[in-house]
Amino acid sequence: MPLTIALPKGALYDNAAACLRAVGIAVPEDPGRKLTVEVPGGMRVVFLRSADVPAYVEFGAADCGIVGADVLWESERRIAELLDLQFGRCRLVVAGRRTDRYHEGAPLPTFLRVATKFVRSAEAHFADKDLPVQIVRLHGSVELGPLVGLSDLIVDLVATGKTLREHDLVEIEEIATSTARFIVNPVRFRAKYEPIVTLLRKLNAQAGA
Repeated sequence: MPLTIALPKGALYDNAAACLRAVGIAVPEDPGRKLTVEVPGGMRVVFLRSADVPAYVEFGAADCGIVGADVLWESERRIAELLDLQFGRCRLVVAGRRTDRYHEGAPLPTFLRVATKFVRSAEAHFADKDLPVQIVRLHGSVELGPLVGLSDLIVDLVATGKTLREHDLVEIEEIATSTARFIVNPVRFRAKYEPIVTLLRKLNAQAGA
């Protein structure tokens, strides 16, 4: 039975596409403005924003897909995560202004305000630490928050830390590490068990190579 595979556009695309090509699925290097392509073997690949991949998989518009763990942390979609693909590594961290010296142990404000795109992850992290915070949901550059007094801290993804350094921000603590994951729709997994397991085995061998 043919599979429909959801791939994220953006930062993960090149590695995700290369991963599929390595296991024999002819994904284009650059999909351009295409939304979907048919590939040899009766498969179809759909190209989506990362945040939309779990929804397409949950509702069966795609049988399986590749997406960053950071997207799954913020999603309430009912999907099954089958494999860590070991690429797209980045870290979710708490950061603040260097001059506030929170990274050196300076006391945090009583009424702590945190700017982030990762609301669920931030809320869970500070709840575990029993720290009451006000979360400010942002969709753009969260680094600006502490610089203009919108927030005391930020929670954001970092790869090299270059963006933090450019704004004189410093990491205070790491929350979690994110990598790309292979996810499936549980119902489709049972209905298309053989082709999905075959793909999973190939991806697992590739991830461990």
